[in-house]
Amino acid sequence: MRVNLTVNGEDRQADDVWPGESLLYVLRERLGLPGAKNACEQGECGSCTVYLDGTPVCACLVAAGQAEHRDVRTVEGLPDADGLDPVQQAFLTAGAVQCGFCTPGLVVAVHDLLARNPVPSDPDIREALAGNLCRCTGYENIVAAVKLAAGE
Repeated sequence: MRVNLTVNGEDRQADDVWPGESLLYVLRERLGLPGAKNACEQGECGSCTVYLDGTPVCACLVAAGQAEHRDVRTVEGLPDADGLDPVQQAFLTAGAVQCGFCTPGLVVAVHDLLARNPVPSDPDIREALAGNLCRCTGYENIVAAVKLAAGE
């Protein structure tokens, strides 16, 4: 089947999509957007988090057909013409990136948090990050990045 969707503001289509194929697979393998990572394929790690119609979702749990005529925004679609999104820059500045595998999902989750709550408390931050697993950083630099992006 063919799936028509808007990805990062651009109308895109993927052909020969099989019925059980995930949005994650379509983004990475058919549309060439490797930002969302394929880790657990069970919606447990958050590495594949993208926006679907403005709501963060685990792309591994969304059937590609469910994205038909919908808006998808990936970590690649966060920056503006001037460069990195402030959340992406804060992750770099705070040293919140190590292996980088979890980073795209964390960046999308933090981007969403700050859109909803521009000055989150520590518990707010930890709750927002609860769906994202990182094996490298110990989360302290990630929390520091959130605070930096929030302007604290």
